[in-house]
Amino acid sequence: MAFLSVFVEALANMRPHELTPLFASLQSLSGIGPRLLLLMKKCVNLPAGITEPRVMDLLWHLPTGVVDRRAEPSIADAVPGSIATLKVRVLKHAAPPRGKSRAPYRVRVEDDTGKLDLIFFHAERKFIERQLPVGEERYVSGRVERYTDKLQMTHPDYIVPPEARDDLPLLEPVYPLTAGLSGKIVQKAARQAVDKLAPVPEWQEPTWLAKRAWPTFDEALQRLHRPVDADDISASGPPCQRLAYDELLAGQIALALVRQNFKNRPGRSVTGDGSVRTRLSAALPFKLTNSQREALREIEADMAAPRRMLRLLQGDVGSGKTVVALIAMAIAVESGAQAALMAPTEVLARQHLETMAPLAEQAGLRIGLLTGREKGRIRTEILKRLASGEIDIIIGTHALFQPDVLFHDLAFAVIDEQHRFGVHQRLSLQSKGGAKGTDVLVMTATPIPRTLVMTHYGDLDVSRLTEKPPGRKPIVTRKLPTDSMEKLIERLRSQLAEGAQVYWVCPLIESSDVSDLAAAEERHAHLAQIFGAENVGLLHGAMAATAKDAAMAAFADGQLKILVATTVIEVGVNVPNANIMVIEHAERFGLAQLHQLRGRVGRGQRESFCMLLYKAPLGETARARLEMMEETEDGFLIAEKDLELRGGGEVLGARQSGTPGFRVAEVPGFADLLEAARDDARMLLAADPMLATPRGQALRTLLYIFECDEAVRLFRAA
Repeated sequence: MAFLSVFVEALANMRPHELTPLFASLQSLSGIGPRLLLLMKKCVNLPAGITEPRVMDLLWHLPTGVVDRRAEPSIADAVPGSIATLKVRVLKHAAPPRGKSRAPYRVRVEDDTGKLDLIFFHAERKFIERQLPVGEERYVSGRVERYTDKLQMTHPDYIVPPEARDDLPLLEPVYPLTAGLSGKIVQKAARQAVDKLAPVPEWQEPTWLAKRAWPTFDEALQRLHRPVDADDISASGPPCQRLAYDELLAGQIALALVRQNFKNRPGRSVTGDGSVRTRLSAALPFKLTNSQREALREIEADMAAPRRMLRLLQGDVGSGKTVVALIAMAIAVESGAQAALMAPTEVLARQHLETMAPLAEQAGLRIGLLTGREKGRIRTEILKRLASGEIDIIIGTHALFQPDVLFHDLAFAVIDEQHRFGVHQRLSLQSKGGAKGTDVLVMTATPIPRTLVMTHYGDLDVSRLTEKPPGRKPIVTRKLPTDSMEKLIERLRSQLAEGAQVYWVCPLIESSDVSDLAAAEERHAHLAQIFGAENVGLLHGAMAATAKDAAMAAFADGQLKILVATTVIEVGVNVPNANIMVIEHAERFGLAQLHQLRGRVGRGQRESFCMLLYKAPLGETARARLEMMEETEDGFLIAEKDLELRGGGEVLGARQSGTPGFRVAEVPGFADLLEAARDDARMLLAADPMLATPRGQALRTLLYIFECDEAVRLFRAA
């Protein structure tokens, strides 16, 4: 369906002219020079690839509260401690005595009910005299305080003459700031930004807007930056809810377009005769689970179809994704083509090789490895064999999508731990398949809540592994304060004497003056003193590759009893005899990461333990995390809790922690709004795939406003 390609290309080159002022630099606003631009850059949230803040970025820099200046009491009725706007007459100025520069400058003002002092420190006398001429009336707004028996207002926020009364913001937005940037500057700039909004066509259905009592798009932004009611800036208020839905709808339409466009690009049917799979099945020491078999049926059907496959395989720790990937790659080899598996780290790539190589050998598969470590003659030989088709399956890291890596015929690509890669990296590997196209399977060992599947992976079909292979034992998980470390070490002595092996994970590589976190190198030295240097190894990302391999091999072979490591062991490392995981400063880790680390044990016959060492006192969120770890091993439940506690990670990029890169969509009712946006996008594109109707044309404007044109261009950059 070529029209999709045509539409997406048009989208990338036809931004509506009425939006042009919104994408201009902030320096196009009055009063924003180079210094303030730099401060604004630190303050506002810029999308990936944008280096200088624009007017649109300031519009999405939403207030977090309001200062209510609507109270206009008389001086006698003013409540100390409250914000008030007072109409006063200036009686006299009292400068500090000569030589006492720290004393305040006082201006006595009055109304018919009483008197009040305006207090200024380090004041410029002439400036204050111009602001507050004796005998004239002024409106002053600020916090009223009582000092001894007098009322005063220190450094009023606003001083305006009666004729400028309407310029005084009765509801003043409070913005997130950075050092050196005042709220007044941001407010003034935001008001200018709002003034640059041109009328845009309405892209929402009138009945939907009426049902929700939502304002128009430009009215919603106006009310956020110029509130007329305190509810205007509430996350559950109509303006925020309207804009949140707009953003979610734009994202769902963009993902749906990407999905359709990808699947309708030229592909090929990849089928095999089953010969390699039969040998693989015979070599497996276990039977596949029902969910593994179902996932393989879905993958096989996708590969056989004449369109390109783009599927997500998600499963909990130890659910057997690697075996599914290997069998799927065997289908490509049976068809006479090649397959590739890309992992985010060298440790994980080599672990995949060690897991797959024995099975591949028995099945007659020729398997290779390409990481950043392979250099010179070795790398040249690998590239030669890959280009000639002598390698059936190549496993590697980012090195796989370098320009000089050429395949004889790449039909199938597996991308492990997809969240560690940006979309452009996925596409770089896909492009290695040439004009015939490449089927893609992306895998993640982090179970993903449904809302995040819809936002992060809306362009993918999803297969889900919900069972663990037979024999995986439950892991006893306990949290312990660091004060109990000596007792823990004594317990480890008895376990080690019985042949156990221990992972000991620390958050940092070496100690730091600015952090009290345990350092891997210091903990290694400490444990080596207790258990003997020959029994304790060290593994972290800053080590030389050969040293990392040696440490991992010694631990896997049982030569080391304890491996002190950073989170480099988070995914993929497989040592069945290791049955104890100690995580130091567990309160500093996210739930998903704790769950991944725990998944390194429980793979053998021994009873397994995960000990979560924390520094007391625990905060509320940290306690909730650790208690969740004690309560369940269900990665999908843990993922839902992690989303609740931490947020979902960036939607269209590589970052996966914190908020999802949304400008406004993280609001109460997010899941319901997302569900509605997804249904709306699906029905809309089914009826109007070219966005050619009046609503479709309006929605094109929406895609530009939320910069989904960039996302679409990125996704189809293959």
